Amino acid sequence: MILVIVGWSIGWFWLRGEAVGRMDAGVAQLRKAGYDIAWRERRVGGFPFRLDVTLQDARIAEPSGWAVSADEVKAEAWIYRLDHWVAVLPRGLTLGRPEGGPVVVQAKALRASLAGLDQRPPRLSVEGVDLTFTASPGAKPYPIETAEGLQLHLRPGPNDQGGVLFKLDRAKLRLTGLPERVAQGKPVTVTWDLVLARMAAFDGPSWREAARNWDQAGGVVTVREASIRGGDALLTAEGGPLRVGDDGRLQGELKAKLKDADSGVQALGGTVVLRDGKATLGPLEIGPSPRVF
Repeated sequence: MILVIVGWSIGWFWLRGEAVGRMDAGVAQLRKAGYDIAWRERRVGGFPFRLDVTLQDARIAEPSGWAVSADEVKAEAWIYRLDHWVAVLPRGLTLGRPEGGPVVVQAKALRASLAGLDQRPPRLSVEGVDLTFTASPGAKPYPIETAEGLQLHLRPGPNDQGGVLFKLDRAKLRLTGLPERVAQGKPVTVTWDLVLARMAAFDGPSWREAARNWDQAGGVVTVREASIRGGDALLTAEGGPLRVGDDGRLQGELKAKLKDADSGVQALGGTVVLRDGKATLGPLEIGPSPRVF
Protein backbone atom coordinates (compact mmCIF):
# COMPACT_ATOMS: atom_id res chain seq x y z
CA MET A 1 0.00 0.00 0.00
CA ILE A 2 2.81 2.39 0.89
CA LEU A 3 4.49 1.63 -2.46
CA VAL A 4 1.24 2.46 -4.28
CA ILE A 5 0.93 5.79 -2.45
CA VAL A 6 4.55 6.67 -3.13
CA GLY A 7 4.25 5.66 -6.79
CA TRP A 8 1.03 7.64 -7.24
CA SER A 9 2.61 10.70 -5.61
CA ILE A 10 5.66 10.52 -7.86
CA GLY A 11 3.39 10.10 -10.90
CA TRP A 12 1.28 13.11 -9.93
CA PHE A 13 4.30 15.38 -9.53
CA TRP A 14 5.65 14.15 -12.86
CA LEU A 15 2.31 14.97 -14.55
CA ARG A 16 2.33 18.36 -12.86
CA GLY A 17 5.73 19.11 -14.31
CA GLU A 18 4.65 17.90 -17.77
CA ALA A 19 1.50 20.07 -17.70
CA VAL A 20 3.42 23.16 -16.61
CA GLY A 21 6.04 22.52 -19.29
CA ARG A 22 3.41 22.16 -22.03
CA MET A 23 1.65 25.31 -20.84
CA ASP A 24 4.88 27.29 -20.91
CA ALA A 25 5.78 25.92 -24.36
CA GLY A 26 2.35 26.86 -25.73
CA VAL A 27 2.62 30.36 -24.28
CA ALA A 28 6.09 30.80 -25.78
CA GLN A 29 4.79 29.73 -29.20
CA LEU A 30 1.89 32.20 -29.03
CA ARG A 31 4.20 35.00 -27.94
CA LYS A 32 6.37 34.36 -31.00
CA ALA A 33 3.22 34.74 -33.11
CA GLY A 34 2.58 38.19 -31.59
CA TYR A 35 0.26 37.40 -28.70
CA ASP A 36 0.64 39.21 -25.39
CA ILE A 37 0.20 36.67 -22.57
CA ALA A 38 1.00 37.35 -18.93
CA TRP A 39 -0.05 36.67 -15.36
CA ARG A 40 1.17 37.94 -11.99
CA GLU A 41 1.06 34.60 -10.19
CA ARG A 42 0.47 30.95 -11.09
CA ARG A 43 -0.34 28.21 -8.59
CA VAL A 44 -0.60 24.53 -9.53
CA GLY A 45 -2.14 21.99 -7.15
CA GLY A 46 -4.94 19.43 -7.04
CA PHE A 47 -3.10 16.43 -5.56
CA PRO A 48 -3.93 13.56 -5.73
CA PHE A 49 -6.55 13.22 -8.51
CA ARG A 50 -6.64 16.57 -10.34
CA LEU A 51 -4.46 19.32 -11.66
CA ASP A 52 -5.67 22.74 -10.55
CA VAL A 53 -4.20 25.88 -12.09
CA THR A 54 -4.96 29.31 -10.63
CA LEU A 55 -3.79 32.46 -12.38
CA GLN A 56 -3.87 35.91 -10.79
CA ASP A 57 -4.10 39.03 -12.96
CA ALA A 58 -4.09 37.05 -16.20
CA ARG A 59 -4.20 38.60 -19.67
CA ILE A 60 -4.13 37.43 -23.27
CA ALA A 61 -4.22 39.80 -26.24
CA GLU A 62 -4.00 38.85 -29.90
CA PRO A 63 -2.17 40.96 -32.50
CA SER A 64 -5.25 42.69 -33.95
CA GLY A 65 -6.12 44.24 -30.57
CA TRP A 66 -8.73 41.93 -29.03
CA ALA A 67 -7.89 41.00 -25.45
CA VAL A 68 -9.29 39.27 -22.38
CA SER A 69 -8.06 39.88 -18.84
CA ALA A 70 -9.26 38.59 -15.48
CA ASP A 71 -8.32 39.16 -11.86
CA GLU A 72 -8.50 35.41 -11.26
CA VAL A 73 -8.81 32.30 -13.43
CA LYS A 74 -9.31 28.86 -11.89
CA ALA A 75 -8.94 25.82 -14.15
CA GLU A 76 -8.86 22.11 -13.43
CA ALA A 77 -8.55 18.75 -15.17
CA TRP A 78 -8.61 15.16 -13.93
CA ILE A 79 -5.19 13.57 -14.19
CA TYR A 80 -6.61 10.87 -16.51
CA ARG A 81 -8.19 13.55 -18.80
CA LEU A 82 -5.57 16.27 -19.20
CA ASP A 83 -7.04 17.07 -22.61
CA HIS A 84 -10.26 18.35 -21.00
CA TRP A 85 -10.09 21.52 -18.89
CA VAL A 86 -12.84 23.34 -17.03
CA ALA A 87 -12.35 26.96 -15.93
CA VAL A 88 -14.27 29.51 -13.88
CA LEU A 89 -13.79 33.26 -13.58
CA PRO A 90 -15.15 34.11 -10.12
CA ARG A 91 -14.56 37.85 -10.51
CA GLY A 92 -15.58 38.27 -14.14
CA LEU A 93 -13.38 39.55 -16.93
CA THR A 94 -12.51 42.59 -19.01
CA LEU A 95 -12.92 42.39 -22.78
CA GLY A 96 -10.55 44.63 -24.72
CA ARG A 97 -11.73 45.87 -28.13
CA PRO A 98 -9.33 47.22 -30.76
CA GLU A 99 -11.66 50.14 -31.56
CA GLY A 100 -14.34 50.46 -28.90
CA GLY A 101 -12.21 50.18 -25.76
CA PRO A 102 -12.53 47.84 -22.75
CA VAL A 103 -15.77 46.35 -21.42
CA VAL A 104 -16.11 44.94 -17.90
CA VAL A 105 -18.16 41.72 -17.75
CA GLN A 106 -19.57 40.65 -14.38
CA ALA A 107 -21.68 37.54 -13.79
CA LYS A 108 -23.23 35.42 -11.10
CA ALA A 109 -21.45 32.52 -12.79
CA LEU A 110 -18.99 32.51 -15.69
CA ARG A 111 -17.38 29.25 -16.75
CA ALA A 112 -15.86 27.51 -19.75
CA SER A 113 -14.66 24.08 -20.84
CA LEU A 114 -12.14 23.16 -23.50
CA ALA A 115 -11.35 19.74 -24.96
CA GLY A 116 -10.17 18.13 -28.16
CA LEU A 117 -7.32 20.53 -28.87
CA ASP A 118 -6.18 18.22 -31.67
CA GLN A 119 -9.47 18.79 -33.51
CA ARG A 120 -10.44 21.70 -35.74
CA PRO A 121 -12.35 23.33 -34.22
CA PRO A 122 -11.80 22.16 -30.62
CA ARG A 123 -14.75 21.46 -28.33
CA LEU A 124 -15.40 24.74 -26.53
CA SER A 125 -18.29 25.78 -24.29
CA VAL A 126 -18.75 29.12 -22.52
CA GLU A 127 -21.67 29.77 -20.17
CA GLY A 128 -22.68 32.80 -18.13
CA VAL A 129 -25.54 33.57 -15.72
CA ASP A 130 -26.90 37.03 -14.84
CA LEU A 131 -24.36 39.05 -16.80
CA THR A 132 -23.74 42.78 -16.97
CA PHE A 133 -21.59 44.51 -19.61
CA THR A 134 -20.21 47.93 -18.66
CA ALA A 135 -18.03 49.99 -20.96
CA SER A 136 -15.07 51.54 -19.17
CA PRO A 137 -14.89 55.35 -18.89
CA GLY A 138 -14.14 56.80 -22.31
CA ALA A 139 -14.99 53.56 -24.15
CA LYS A 140 -17.80 53.17 -26.68
CA PRO A 141 -21.06 51.64 -25.40
CA TYR A 142 -21.27 47.87 -25.75
CA PRO A 143 -24.24 46.39 -27.72
CA ILE A 144 -25.24 44.21 -24.75
CA GLU A 145 -26.16 45.78 -21.40
CA THR A 146 -27.44 42.80 -19.40
CA ALA A 147 -28.42 39.16 -20.02
CA GLU A 148 -29.95 36.46 -17.86
CA GLY A 149 -27.96 33.81 -19.67
CA LEU A 150 -25.26 33.32 -22.30
CA GLN A 151 -24.22 30.14 -24.08
CA LEU A 152 -21.54 29.62 -26.72
CA HIS A 153 -20.76 26.13 -27.97
CA LEU A 154 -18.21 25.23 -30.64
CA ARG A 155 -18.04 21.65 -31.93
CA PRO A 156 -16.12 19.81 -34.66
CA GLY A 157 -18.21 18.10 -37.30
CA PRO A 158 -17.81 15.73 -40.24
CA ASN A 159 -16.35 16.74 -43.62
CA ASP A 160 -14.13 19.51 -42.22
CA GLN A 161 -17.11 21.34 -40.71
CA GLY A 162 -17.61 23.14 -37.42
CA GLY A 163 -20.82 23.90 -35.55
CA VAL A 164 -21.49 27.07 -33.58
CA LEU A 165 -24.43 27.63 -31.25
CA PHE A 166 -24.77 31.03 -29.58
CA LYS A 167 -27.69 31.98 -27.36
CA LEU A 168 -28.28 35.16 -25.39
CA ASP A 169 -31.29 34.80 -23.11
CA ARG A 170 -33.54 37.67 -22.00
CA ALA A 171 -31.01 40.36 -22.74
CA LYS A 172 -31.19 44.13 -22.80
CA LEU A 173 -29.57 45.22 -26.06
CA ARG A 174 -28.81 48.48 -27.80
CA LEU A 175 -30.91 47.91 -30.93
CA THR A 176 -31.75 49.99 -33.98
CA GLY A 177 -34.03 49.57 -36.97
CA LEU A 178 -36.32 46.54 -37.29
CA PRO A 179 -34.89 44.60 -34.29
CA GLU A 180 -35.69 47.60 -32.08
CA ARG A 181 -39.30 47.45 -33.28
CA VAL A 182 -39.41 43.71 -32.75
CA ALA A 183 -38.15 44.01 -29.17
CA GLN A 184 -40.71 46.70 -28.21
CA GLY A 185 -38.40 47.80 -25.41
CA LYS A 186 -38.57 44.36 -23.76
CA PRO A 187 -35.81 41.81 -23.05
CA VAL A 188 -34.88 39.78 -26.11
CA THR A 189 -33.56 36.30 -26.75
CA VAL A 190 -31.04 35.92 -29.56
CA THR A 191 -30.02 32.59 -31.13
CA TRP A 192 -27.42 31.76 -33.78
CA ASP A 193 -27.09 28.16 -35.03
CA LEU A 194 -24.33 28.01 -37.65
CA VAL A 195 -22.37 25.49 -39.71
CA LEU A 196 -18.88 26.52 -40.85
CA ALA A 197 -17.14 24.83 -43.80
CA ARG A 198 -13.40 24.37 -44.49
CA MET A 199 -12.39 24.64 -40.85
CA ALA A 200 -8.92 23.19 -41.48
CA ALA A 201 -8.09 26.47 -43.24
CA PHE A 202 -8.97 28.58 -40.19
CA ASP A 203 -5.37 29.09 -39.13
CA GLY A 204 -3.02 32.03 -38.75
CA PRO A 205 -0.97 34.13 -36.32
CA SER A 206 -4.04 36.17 -35.28
CA TRP A 207 -7.81 35.87 -35.38
CA ARG A 208 -7.96 38.35 -38.27
CA GLU A 209 -5.37 36.48 -40.35
CA ALA A 210 -6.99 33.12 -39.58
CA ALA A 211 -10.38 34.43 -40.74
CA ARG A 212 -8.87 35.84 -43.93
CA ASN A 213 -7.03 32.59 -44.69
CA TRP A 214 -10.26 30.68 -44.09
CA ASP A 215 -12.20 32.97 -46.44
CA GLN A 216 -9.56 32.69 -49.18
CA ALA A 217 -9.74 28.91 -48.89
CA GLY A 218 -13.48 29.00 -49.56
CA GLY A 219 -14.70 29.01 -45.99
CA VAL A 220 -18.41 29.84 -45.72
CA VAL A 221 -21.11 30.06 -43.07
CA THR A 222 -24.50 28.39 -43.41
CA VAL A 223 -27.18 29.70 -41.03
CA ARG A 224 -29.41 26.91 -39.78
CA GLU A 225 -31.29 29.37 -37.58
CA ALA A 226 -30.85 32.97 -36.55
CA SER A 227 -33.58 34.52 -34.45
CA ILE A 228 -34.40 37.43 -32.22
CA ARG A 229 -37.48 37.24 -30.01
CA GLY A 230 -38.80 40.22 -28.09
CA GLY A 231 -42.25 41.11 -26.88
CA ASP A 232 -44.86 39.51 -29.14
CA ALA A 233 -42.66 39.27 -32.23
CA LEU A 234 -40.15 36.77 -33.57
CA LEU A 235 -37.73 37.56 -36.37
CA THR A 236 -36.04 34.47 -37.90
CA ALA A 237 -33.59 33.93 -40.73
CA GLU A 238 -31.82 31.00 -42.37
CA GLY A 239 -29.80 30.16 -45.44
CA GLY A 240 -26.51 31.20 -46.93
CA PRO A 241 -23.75 30.61 -47.78
CA LEU A 242 -22.24 33.71 -46.19
CA ARG A 243 -18.66 34.88 -46.70
CA VAL A 244 -16.40 37.31 -44.87
CA GLY A 245 -15.92 40.69 -46.54
CA ASP A 246 -12.81 42.85 -46.48
CA ASP A 247 -14.35 44.80 -43.60
CA GLY A 248 -14.57 41.63 -41.49
CA ARG A 249 -18.36 41.46 -41.68
CA LEU A 250 -20.50 38.72 -43.19
CA GLN A 251 -21.86 39.12 -46.70
CA GLY A 252 -24.63 37.21 -48.45
CA GLU A 253 -28.37 36.61 -48.29
CA LEU A 254 -30.77 34.95 -45.86
CA LYS A 255 -34.46 34.13 -46.02
CA ALA A 256 -36.27 35.92 -43.19
CA LYS A 257 -39.68 35.88 -41.54
CA LEU A 258 -41.30 38.19 -39.01
CA LYS A 259 -44.16 36.56 -37.15
CA ASP A 260 -46.12 36.50 -33.94
CA ALA A 261 -44.01 34.71 -31.35
CA ASP A 262 -46.92 32.77 -29.83
CA SER A 263 -49.30 32.04 -32.69
CA GLY A 264 -46.70 31.78 -35.45
CA VAL A 265 -48.76 33.96 -37.78
CA GLN A 266 -46.42 35.51 -40.34
CA ALA A 267 -46.50 39.29 -40.67
CA LEU A 268 -43.58 39.84 -43.02
CA GLY A 269 -41.20 37.78 -45.14
CA GLY A 270 -38.37 38.44 -47.52
CA THR A 271 -34.64 38.33 -48.09
CA VAL A 272 -32.11 39.75 -45.66
CA VAL A 273 -29.17 41.15 -47.60
CA LEU A 274 -25.82 41.46 -45.82
CA ARG A 275 -23.72 43.97 -47.73
CA ASP A 276 -21.48 46.99 -47.07
CA GLY A 277 -21.54 46.30 -43.33
CA LYS A 278 -25.34 46.47 -43.11
CA ALA A 279 -28.22 44.02 -42.88
CA THR A 280 -31.38 45.07 -44.74
CA LEU A 281 -34.79 43.47 -45.28
CA GLY A 282 -36.22 45.18 -48.34
CA PRO A 283 -36.19 48.92 -47.53
CA LEU A 284 -35.80 48.25 -43.79
CA GLU A 285 -32.37 48.40 -42.19
CA ILE A 286 -32.11 45.68 -39.54
CA GLY A 287 -28.72 46.72 -38.21
CA PRO A 288 -25.04 46.05 -38.81
CA SER A 289 -23.97 42.83 -40.48
CA PRO A 290 -22.40 40.40 -37.95
CA ARG A 291 -18.66 40.96 -37.54
CA VAL A 292 -16.17 38.09 -37.74
CA PHE A 293 -13.09 40.26 -37.05
